[in-house]
Amino acid sequence: MREDSLRYPGWRVAFAASGCVLVSFASLLVYTFGIFLKPVTQQFGWSREAASAAFGFAALAVAGASPLIGMLLDRYPARRIIFPSLTIFGCAFASLSLLTPHLWHLYAVFLLLGIVGNGTAHLAYSRALTTWFVGRRGAAFAVLMTGGAVGAMVLPPLAELLIRETGWRAAFAILGAVVLAAGLPLANQVRESPQAPRGRQNAADGASTAQGLRSYIFWIIVAVLFMNSIGQNGAITHMAALLTDRGVSARDAALAVSAMGGSILIGRLLTGWLLDRYFAPRVAFLLLAISALGVALLSAAQSPAAGFAASSLIGFGMGGETDITPYLLAKYFGLRAFSTLYGLTWSAYAIAAAIGPVIMGRAFDAAGSYGALLMQLAALTLGAACLMLLLPAYRIEESKLELVEPKLGSEG
Repeated sequence: MREDSLRYPGWRVAFAASGCVLVSFASLLVYTFGIFLKPVTQQFGWSREAASAAFGFAALAVAGASPLIGMLLDRYPARRIIFPSLTIFGCAFASLSLLTPHLWHLYAVFLLLGIVGNGTAHLAYSRALTTWFVGRRGAAFAVLMTGGAVGAMVLPPLAELLIRETGWRAAFAILGAVVLAAGLPLANQVRESPQAPRGRQNAADGASTAQGLRSYIFWIIVAVLFMNSIGQNGAITHMAALLTDRGVSARDAALAVSAMGGSILIGRLLTGWLLDRYFAPRVAFLLLAISALGVALLSAAQSPAAGFAASSLIGFGMGGETDITPYLLAKYFGLRAFSTLYGLTWSAYAIAAAIGPVIMGRAFDAAGSYGALLMQLAALTLGAACLMLLLPAYRIEESKLELVEPKLGSEG
């Protein structure tokens, strides 16, 4: 059956994976962290820098665990990694309802969330999708990423409503239960194509991990992810707090974060369409430039309208790294070590994700404002966009899965 047909079984896998991403680390934790930030810090008298360090610990745990998760995904069916990861993630998130005044308690839970994080997020599902799709791979990745976009729309206002009506402790417990109730049944539908090779593969299936690490192409992708992640995660995790500091109500601030989800959804669907038709690095340049504009606008946002506009631009451009990274890795390096290389890029992304929220918290604690730092982060994101223009033509002819090994192995 052709990939263009809605009856093609790969689409069922893509939509199930998208539902899992909706309740994953990359959606639930990232988009609700800023909503919980104020009530939790006010409850215990913590500084925002100290509380933001918890997000940093989670991100560093993602960085350390992602290469191992990637190697496991290259060797075993995805469900063997997804099921235990989702179970631990849901239980740990719910356990935040029992948080004590000790910062080490917060840090320990976030460390655990980070260790299993990418076993619940895009990395866990991308390998499965690459085995089902070639010609419509961009559209398939767009479907996968829409789970995060819907999460960005739904979860912030939901978290704000739960906190307002039941308190932040009950909100943590309810959202953790949702992970288990929704994520585990959907994860059962995620599987690789029966025709996909696994385990030891020959060189015709693509580049080895060592070949990928010797390629300057890989390191450009890593640099782009690192630079963009600092600004993106810094802005997202502090957006609600920034807007309420400037007189925007908590409800409108949550809606502004939610508006980002709507723009992510539109941007990712458009990105999938563009990737199947145009050269991916140029698409990435455009999207990252739009994201940089959003970060710059956020630095001066003083009203709900300005907050909505900034968050929408940031969200629209976010597909520049999340959607396009796995697409580029498959195009340049094939599937032989796809998940391992993808896991390594996630390490770079996560390390930067640990830096962004912490330096945002430090900037606020030191100066009482985020504005100057956000302008610097906007410039950094624009620099990442320009790096994408340095990527060459694709090296993999996927219809034959032939790797131009001498050129790829000699790069860098």
